Amino acid sequence: MPSLEDNLISRQTFNTQELVAAHPPQFHHVNKQILFDYVCPKGCLHGGHLEITRWQAFDLPNQFRPADFHTALEAREGFFGYEPTPLDPPRVEWYLNFAHSNLFCAYGLGVFAQDEIQVAEHPALASLLEALPGAGIRPLTVENGVPTPILIMGAERRGAVATGRNEEAGRPRGLYGRQFALASPETILQSTTRIDPPTLTNLIAMEAPSYGRGAYTEEQIRFILTTAFTGFSAACSESRTTDKPSAEVVIHTGFWGCGAYGGNRVVMALLQLLAAQCSGVDRLVFHVPDPAGAEDLEAARHLLEEMLVGPAQKGRGISGLWQSVFKTSGKASSNSELTLSTAEFISGIEARGFMWGESDGN
Repeated sequence: MPSLEDNLISRQTFNTQELVAAHPPQFHHVNKQILFDYVCPKGCLHGGHLEITRWQAFDLPNQFRPADFHTALEAREGFFGYEPTPLDPPRVEWYLNFAHSNLFCAYGLGVFAQDEIQVAEHPALASLLEALPGAGIRPLTVENGVPTPILIMGAERRGAVATGRNEEAGRPRGLYGRQFALASPETILQSTTRIDPPTLTNLIAMEAPSYGRGAYTEEQIRFILTTAFTGFSAACSESRTTDKPSAEVVIHTGFWGCGAYGGNRVVMALLQLLAAQCSGVDRLVFHVPDPAGAEDLEAARHLLEEMLVGPAQKGRGISGLWQSVFKTSGKASSNSELTLSTAEFISGIEARGFMWGESDGN
């Protein structure tokens, strides 16, 4: 497991009420202001603290043993729900922010994709971004071509915005992406539920590669795996503290980088599954938006299972490997001596010729 001290670039804790008062969000589209004013009415108080950490990329392990893997995979239909986390036994849950290299850079604009929705529902994140220059923290999730994921703990979720298509609610084309800017104020308010008291969310902000063409290259695959491994490893380090050394670490993710950025769903799912295993995540909750998404996740799971078996295990069958390696009742036994090269694994993915998709325009 990578060392916290070796890879931590910066850490800062902010009192949330003081943060929002001193650094109000700067909106450039009226609908964002309307939404903020509704979920944070005049005189409302913000509780707790926001802690932000920024991380230098971890080196990938040279090799790994599937027998050491213990991550459970849960496929969950629908988008992030941010359900409250039970405290007994201790569990720390994290949600991905599908970030731009410049953290939350479009929060004040009229666009409304995953990143901007998350900030709108957790409005103190906008104030956090405004405060970072004065705190000496660079709001970059990629710097000089190297991933530098940012983790944020304790963000209050003060609203929930329904973005799906609903003719009766005034959303015939939904509110996602560029549709948000076209909506009336009445539609924005009708589609938003205030959360009071607010719940708390932990975030992993990391950027996927974007707008590729043709087949995925070895360099792109390594970048994706390194980014996810760094973000997930940092989350494990932040979760398993001295007072909670055995806390269960749960990460919620989805088809990261597969919307506006045009990523391949199978590739992006497969590499997140491996990163979760290598970083020691206890449970990976993979949110799928539709039956086609569930099929893509299953294809990624099956391919990873197949690649983990390797030529040395050919003939033993792979149907039960996922249940032994990806925990249901215990660790693998028949494959306890199997060791795989990370470089060869990456080359194996490249050799399959996975192709980039197309941007969804948002």
